[in-house]
Amino acid sequence: MKPEVSIITPIFNSEAFIKAALDSVLSQSFKNWELILVDDASTDNSISIVEIYLKKHSNITLIKQERNSGTAVCRNVATKAANGNYIAFLDADDIWQPSKLEKQIAFMKTQNIEVCFSSYDLMDEKGNNLFTTIKALPKLTYDKLLKCNYIGNLTGIYNVKTLGKIYTSKLRKRQDWLLWLYALQRSKTPALSVQESLAFYRVRTDGISSNKSQLIKYNFLVYKEGLKFSTLKSLFYLCLFLFEYVFIKPKQRMKHN
Repeated sequence: MKPEVSIITPIFNSEAFIKAALDSVLSQSFKNWELILVDDASTDNSISIVEIYLKKHSNITLIKQERNSGTAVCRNVATKAANGNYIAFLDADDIWQPSKLEKQIAFMKTQNIEVCFSSYDLMDEKGNNLFTTIKALPKLTYDKLLKCNYIGNLTGIYNVKTLGKIYTSKLRKRQDWLLWLYALQRSKTPALSVQESLAFYRVRTDGISSNKSQLIKYNFLVYKEGLKFSTLKSLFYLCLFLFEYVFIKPKQRMKHN
């Protein structure tokens, strides 16, 4: 049977986290999915853990990269292999709530939209709840997304039947933002969100958000290389991004007990 949803998960030295990610996929109330794992030449025990799941679940596939090529390449490889009507993304260190796919797919069909995302919660590297929710914008246009990335990649889903498969440039960072920009360029409707938190994002000490110079560098490359903007236009949008990132986006972050 053709899967309704193709889930894409790049892996690189993820032995500490991959089991939790896989278990969160297997716990989904929505069952018509395939999971495509792409290992980016891991040197730890990630593959050994994955192979246990491969023996038990025919809808989980592993593709091995011969050399480390980066997350963008892994996602492109998985996208090419995907068979589903929808594509969703889950990084190897994040986890989904059990109702994630069921609620978002139903919402997309009811609202007749092509791109959907949701709110999500934060956890630390050990998986402890940080009691912080990143509240999704109810509606997201391409122009708004140009200013800052408002889609948590672990919550994003797009319709392959209407948008086609989306491939990104081989940027080492921020390629997830670029993917959703491409999606909204193609989409006839804005992206809409499920306001409920449907996933947990793992805050890593080595993440790009903790390195502001890298964040600025790769944001500029999204505009210049990914969207083919001129240098001047790229710098203009980088200024818009910095304003949005410092003064607007933090309002999404909600602390709770």
